[in-house]
Amino acid sequence: MSLATSMQASAPRLKKPSWKDPRLLLGILLVLASTAGVVALVGSADQTTDVFAVDEAIPLGTLVAAEDFAVVQVRLGDVSETYLPASEGIPENAVASSLLRKGELLSRADLGKADELDRKPVGLRVDDPLPAETEAGSRVDVWMSMPDERNGFKEPKQILTAAEISELTIDESVLGANRATQLMVLVEDGDLATLLNAQSNGAKIAVVLNPAAGA
Repeated sequence: MSLATSMQASAPRLKKPSWKDPRLLLGILLVLASTAGVVALVGSADQTTDVFAVDEAIPLGTLVAAEDFAVVQVRLGDVSETYLPASEGIPENAVASSLLRKGELLSRADLGKADELDRKPVGLRVDDPLPAETEAGSRVDVWMSMPDERNGFKEPKQILTAAEISELTIDESVLGANRATQLMVLVEDGDLATLLNAQSNGAKIAVVLNPAAGA
């Protein structure tokens, strides 16, 4: 027997893969699982949900309905449960539980009932001008000066810290000489009596912008 013949006889033969080979079956299963995962990922990325978006700013405590909002399609992914689908509609007698800003998506936490609110809007009139950047959502400190016995006012005292403005309008005279700012300030229940007592007894009210509180 020649050397070449001997080497050919001793060389191992490659076997044709069998469908019963567990390694082949495992490989097929891995490919199928990978393909299914990619398909599911692409499908979830393309899913959109119709949700409510705020058309115009809505102050806290305002009674709301579906007509107050626009409906937009968005991809929410893992936070889908946070927002209110348009298909569910707005609950009956729902009110805004915070200031709803224009363009924001409506979350479930943004709605509540009037008797559940821990802050109430109180109107204030301010004659002194506020900074130009003051707007709904800004935070302000409120001070009061009670009348004294000499037709003047006592030393001012701070009664509210970082109260949130829910509405703001500026009234001007015809000639523009007199300006007054009308504010709706959100007041916690524990501070209501102090503020209302000051107003009913002729106190002078001053409002100071507190930008750090809203940072």
